[in-house]
Amino acid sequence: MTDVVAALENARLEVRSDAGTRGMYASDASLYRIPPLAVVRPRHVDEVAAALAVARETGVPLTSRGAGTSVAGNAVGRGIVLDFSRHLNRVLEIDPEARTAVVEPGTVHAVLQKAVIPHGVRFGPDPSTHPRCTIGGMIGNNACGSRSLAYGRTSDNVAGLELLTAAGDRLVTGPEGVRGAEPVVDAVRAVIGRHLATARTEFDRFGRQVSGYAVQHLLPERFDLTQALVGSEGTLAVITQATVKLVVDAPVRVVVVLGFRDIVAAGEGAPAVVAHGPTSCEGLDSRLLDVLRARRGPDAVPALPRGGAWLFVELAGDDAAEVESRARRLAADGIGEDALVVTEPATQARLWRIREDGAGLAGRAPSDRPAWPGWEDAAVPPEKLGAYLARFDELVSSYGMTSAPFGHFGDGCMHVRLDYPLDQAGGTKVMRDFVTDAARLVGEFGGSLSGEHGDGRARSELLPHMYSTDAIALFGGIKHAFDPGNLLNPGVLVDPDPVDADVGPAGRFPLKALALAYPHDDGDLAQAVHRCTGVGKCRADNSAAGGVMCPSYLATREEKDSTRGRARVLQEVVRGELAWSDPSVHDALDLCLSCKGCASDCPTGIDMATYKSEVLHQTYRRRLRPRSHYTLGRLPFWARLAGWTPRLANLGVRLPVLGGFLLWLAGVDKRRSVPAFARRPFRRTFRPAAGGKPVVLFADSFSDAFSPEVAEATVRVLRAAGYEPRLPSGPVCCGLTWITTGQLDSAKRILSRTVAALAPDARDGVPIVGIEPSCTAVLRSDVHELLPGDEDAAAVAGSVRTLAELLSQTRGWTPPDLSGVDVVAQPHCHQHAVLGWKADADLLRAGGARVRRLAGCCGLAGNFGVEIGHYEVSVAVAEQNLLPALDAAPDAVVLADGFSCRTQVADLRDRPAVHLAQLLDRPRG
Repeated sequence: MTDVVAALENARLEVRSDAGTRGMYASDASLYRIPPLAVVRPRHVDEVAAALAVARETGVPLTSRGAGTSVAGNAVGRGIVLDFSRHLNRVLEIDPEARTAVVEPGTVHAVLQKAVIPHGVRFGPDPSTHPRCTIGGMIGNNACGSRSLAYGRTSDNVAGLELLTAAGDRLVTGPEGVRGAEPVVDAVRAVIGRHLATARTEFDRFGRQVSGYAVQHLLPERFDLTQALVGSEGTLAVITQATVKLVVDAPVRVVVVLGFRDIVAAGEGAPAVVAHGPTSCEGLDSRLLDVLRARRGPDAVPALPRGGAWLFVELAGDDAAEVESRARRLAADGIGEDALVVTEPATQARLWRIREDGAGLAGRAPSDRPAWPGWEDAAVPPEKLGAYLARFDELVSSYGMTSAPFGHFGDGCMHVRLDYPLDQAGGTKVMRDFVTDAARLVGEFGGSLSGEHGDGRARSELLPHMYSTDAIALFGGIKHAFDPGNLLNPGVLVDPDPVDADVGPAGRFPLKALALAYPHDDGDLAQAVHRCTGVGKCRADNSAAGGVMCPSYLATREEKDSTRGRARVLQEVVRGELAWSDPSVHDALDLCLSCKGCASDCPTGIDMATYKSEVLHQTYRRRLRPRSHYTLGRLPFWARLAGWTPRLANLGVRLPVLGGFLLWLAGVDKRRSVPAFARRPFRRTFRPAAGGKPVVLFADSFSDAFSPEVAEATVRVLRAAGYEPRLPSGPVCCGLTWITTGQLDSAKRILSRTVAALAPDARDGVPIVGIEPSCTAVLRSDVHELLPGDEDAAAVAGSVRTLAELLSQTRGWTPPDLSGVDVVAQPHCHQHAVLGWKADADLLRAGGARVRRLAGCCGLAGNFGVEIGHYEVSVAVAEQNLLPALDAAPDAVVLADGFSCRTQVADLRDRPAVHLAQLLDRPRG
C-alpha cells in the first residue's frame, strides 16, 4: 500500500489514503465493502493518465467512480479508486443547434440539466438519482430512468466518447468513427468475428437487456464502439469526456394514476398502458407506501385511487388540451380498478418524489427489518412482467423474506430490496441461494439480470443463467482485447468475484454500554448506521423539495461531510476497524451541524445528529473534553448564573480584552457577536392568572435567559385564545446542549427531572406548549432515546405541542388578519425533521399572509456556528438559502422560531427576526 500511495503522491496527484477515506470509499450503494488502497481525485485528464500509469507500474487495479450510487458494486475496488465527481465535473460545451453537450465524467446529471434547459433542451435519461448521479456513472451502467419509454437508455443518448485504455492509449469514438488504440479495435473486431452467431442471436432481444456487454453494437454491419462501451462498467476503458445528445422536452405533462388489485395486476396492465404512448409508466406497491406513511405520517402520500398497487403514468405533449384528453381516455380505458388524473404540477412532483425515493424507502422491508440490494433491477419482456412478478413473490415467500416491489413497469423492469438475514449465521448463503434461484427465474422468462444498474459484483457470477457458454467466452475475449492485464475494475462481468464475497453488512456487530436506545433499530447502533444504503440523496441539493439535508456537504462538496460519508465511517467503527476516538471519525463528524435534516430527508431514516451524540459520549466520557463542551455545552447552567447579574455578565463579554479572552475560553469564534442576557429572565417576571383552559408553558433556557419577549408574547397569544398558561414547578431544561455535545449521562439526569415535573400535567391531559423548536423536539423525540420505556416520558412526549399545533386544534380560534404581510419563514431544522411545519403554514395562510418558506438550514445550528473552526461553513450554509432570500426581500417580516436562526439573521444581516408568537401577538380589529 505504501508503495502505491508514494507513487501516486510522487505523480503530484490529489491522494487520500487515511482510514476514514478508505472506509468511505469501501462501499457504494451496494452490499459490498472493499476498502481501496487509495482514492485519487483527478483535476484534469493528465492526472487520470498518471493514475493509470501508476496502476500499470504497480500492478494495482483501478476503479472509476462517480457519485458512488451504484447498487451492484460497480464502483468499489481493491486498488486505486478514481473519484471523478470532485473536480472533473464540468459542462464544457453546449451546442443547442446540434443538440449536444460535452461533459466531463464527474458532471452531475442535475448540473447538466441546469446548464442546458435555458436552451430549450435536456438530457433525456433521468434515473431516480438524477440530483446526484454523474454522467460518467450513467454511461458506465447504461442507466435508463423513469422516462426511457420516451428517451431510451443512456446508450441511445451518447454521441461520442474520449477514453484511455488500460495501456494508456487515447481512444476517441463518435459519428466520424474511431480514432486511436487501433490494435485494441482490431482485436475486438477479430473476437466478434469468432462469435458472430452468438452475437446475432443472444443480444438486443428487448429494450432492457442490459446485462453483459452490448455485443450487438459490435457486429460488422453496425460497428458502433460508442454504444458498445456504454454499460461496460469501467472494465474496458476509463472515460475522460463524453458528448451527449440532447432532446426537446414537451412543455405539457399530465399524470394518470391507475389503481390495481395488487402488484401482479399492475404488471399485467402495463403493456396496455404503453399502447397509449406515455413517456413514463412506473409501478408502486402498497408495501412501499406503507413504509413511507409509517416514517413520515399519513400526509406523506397524496390521495391515490383505490387499490393495492399503482401505475404512475405520464403523458406529455405540446398542447395542454390534447394531452389532458389523452389522459382522460387512458383513465377511462378500464385498465385498472380506479384512476386519477393529476394536472397540478405540485401534486405531480410529490408523486414523482415518492418514486425517486423508492430505493431508500425500500431499505426497510415490510417486516420492519433492514432490506438490502443485490437483486434490485431484473427485467423481463414487458408482456411477461405480470407472470414474473407473481412467481417472484412466491420465490421471496419461500425464503421467508418480504419485499416491496416498484420499478419501470412499462419497460418490464422491477426494482426491489430484500430482507436477507445477513445478521444471522449463514445469512450470506441464504442470499447466494436466493439470487441464484432468482437468476434461474429470470432466465426462464427470457429476461435480463440487470435492467439498468449493471451486473457489477451482485450479478456477474450469475450471467451463465442468462447467456450461453459461447456468450460468456465472447465477453472474456472483449475484455482481453481492451484490458489484457485485468487492470480495470476486476471482479466485474469477466472472471467475476462470487456474489457472496465481501458482503459488508454480513454478521453481527454488538456494541456494549451504548448511551442511547435506538428504539427503531432494536437498540442496535450497527443496524442504525447500516440504514445507509449509499443512495446518496445527501449529496444532492434537496431545497427545491423543501429539504434540509445535507447542509455541510453542500458547503464543502466533500464526501466526508455528507450523511453517507459519515455513516460509512461509523460503519467502520461498529465493525471495530476504527475506534470511537479515531481522528478520522471526528474529522467526519466535525462539520455535522446536528440539524437532524437527514432524520426526515434521508429515505432510509439515518439520524446523524443522534449518532454524533453517541460518538462524543463514548469518546469523552470520564475524559477531558473540548472546552466548548464545558461552556456552550452547558449554556443553560451558565445562563441561570448570569441571570442573577446580567449587566455584569454582558459587560464582561463586551470589554475588548476581557471579552476576547472569555470568547476564546468558551471556544467561540471572535467574529461572532454574543447575544445579551436579558435584564430580567422570563421565569422571574411571569405571573399566573385565573381562568382559561390550563396549558403548561415549557419556558426553555433560551427563551428565559435571552429572549423573554418571545415567551411573553406566547403567554399573551395563549390567553387571547382562551388558555391560561402556567409554568412547571421549579426550573426545567430539556438538556439539548448536553445532548449535542455528547454529555449524555448529564442529559439523562436533566431530562429525567424535567419529565418528572411535567408528567402529572401530561397524565391529566394538559397540553405542554414549547416555545423553542429544538427544545420542543427533544421532549417529543429525543426523550425516547434517552429514557426508553419510561411511561412518564411517553406521556410527556404525547402531550407536547408547538404553538401552531395547539392553536390549530383550538375550537373557535382564528388567526389575526395578516393580509398584506410578506413573510420570509426559516423553519428550525428540528421542527422540519421532528415536529413538522404544516400547522404553522396553514395558520399563516388562514391569516392571509404571503409566505415564502425557506428550505435548508440557517447555518448556526445551536452551538455549531459559534464554535471556533466552524464560522466559514456556518456562513456558507446560510448563503445556500437564507441570505439570498433575505436580500431579495428587504422589507419582509423574517419569521424564525429558533433562537439560533434569529441570532444568525441578526449576526449576518443585522436584521430583526420574530417568533410566530410575536407575529400573532397583534391587536384584533
